Amino acid sequence: MRFAILGSGAVGGYFGARLARAGQDVTFIARGAHLEAIRSKGLEVKSAKLGDFIVRAAADSDTARVGPVDVAVVSVKAYDNLTALPMLAPMMGPETVVLTLQNGVDSVDEVAAVVGGPRVLGGTTYVATALEAPGLIVQTGVHRSIIFGEVFGDRRRITPRVQALADVLATADIQVTPVPDARVPIWDKFVYLVAFSGFTGAARLPIGHLWKDPRARDTFYACSREVAAIAKAEGVTISANRFDTLKEYMDHIPPTTRSSLLIDLEQGKRIEVEALQGAAVRRAQKHGLPTPIISTLYAVLKPWEEGPARK
Repeated sequence: MRFAILGSGAVGGYFGARLARAGQDVTFIARGAHLEAIRSKGLEVKSAKLGDFIVRAAADSDTARVGPVDVAVVSVKAYDNLTALPMLAPMMGPETVVLTLQNGVDSVDEVAAVVGGPRVLGGTTYVATALEAPGLIVQTGVHRSIIFGEVFGDRRRITPRVQALADVLATADIQVTPVPDARVPIWDKFVYLVAFSGFTGAARLPIGHLWKDPRARDTFYACSREVAAIAKAEGVTISANRFDTLKEYMDHIPPTTRSSLLIDLEQGKRIEVEALQGAAVRRAQKHGLPTPIISTLYAVLKPWEEGPARK
């Protein structure tokens, strides 16, 4: 398959590198020093537990030069969608599908507004990676999973195109799970991520410092229940054991773990508050649902949306 990775940073770059290493035709869409590094010396992945490697693949900043692809993977930060998503249009061929792995629940609709709903596959990912320097991605841990499926099409079964893409991803040593209805894993993650990013970001602390306090734990789960109520109002049934798996995960998460939102805050970058807490608040208001915890986190984080240099 011919892939284009729109957003070749820590997440998209990592999965694109694995695909390129497995022999797939991959083009990284990047810019600036990162683009030049990929072009001049390749894209390097360092992983203490899975092994280091370097791939050499095409890279460009202009999708018109890339042309039609089989699969476009969207992994840019959600706040860049206004400028990034129009870049998909030149890469659309008759059978092109677009797989979005962005945080939040708005991405599938925003991508569909550009390329049309029938092209869109929705997904989510669990991986711990960081863009340490131009052309260098560092992975901690071993998780490298993508869970994806249909959003606007037939959600009663795993469709042939979803299975075909899953088979290709699996050859790249990606832990892939195809599902009939992508909305379920997207909202399953949203139930966790709104609270996790909100609490660590608002407190400016890794999760371990918060999890010591029973009040913090109780409020965290109450926040997640607010999100679950929104999912129900949206017509999405989250996994029946979601709060059991969430507790298992949170009880064993390394105490030094920081959300990407907290990392961006600490680095003075823009944050995805609108795609996370903002999206939850807006959808709750649409359904007349109270969200006192999410709304408070949103109010605290919103002033930092553009980063401290642009407040």
